[in-house]
Amino acid sequence: MMYITPTQLLLALGIGFAFGWLLHRGKVTNYNVIIDQFLLRDFTVMKVMLSAIVVGGIGVFVLVTLGEAKYSVKDANLLGVILGGALFGIGMVIYGYCPGTSLAATAAGSIHALVGVFGMVAGAILYALTFDWVKAHILNVWALGKVRLPEWTGVPDLFWFAALALGVLAFFAFIERKIARK
Repeated sequence: MMYITPTQLLLALGIGFAFGWLLHRGKVTNYNVIIDQFLLRDFTVMKVMLSAIVVGGIGVFVLVTLGEAKYSVKDANLLGVILGGALFGIGMVIYGYCPGTSLAATAAGSIHALVGVFGMVAGAILYALTFDWVKAHILNVWALGKVRLPEWTGVPDLFWFAALALGVLAFFAFIERKIARK
């Protein structure tokens, strides 16, 4: 069993608060900004989330390369990912928040975000109660096991992170050109 030290707990809390503050500062805790993302009128959410993915990915890559961390690869269960992603997307469109932005919005005083947080807790409990069924009927369909793109393709991690970063930068440039034309 892994034990968490008080220092690790304080560090995790500090990082969590910083992440929530950055979400709030990035305006992605605003319901209207999230809805406008789905209506393709405001790409703030996409920019913030893609930036976080690239920075986080590079950070993990550096930590693994320096030997300060190890990858924790989870099973790739494609049907579960497809169904979970669809459910997540539908929930986000209806609710107007993702789990991270809903917690940050709740911390900023949003009552309607708090209602959704209770819904997420209820959903997590329902998932836990039905996990044996989900495991037997969903998670074993299209199960690829513990696989990563670098091992699957033979292309090193550095290439994947560089391609991700360049792809995100190209996407940002495309969006900025589209917005400038309007």
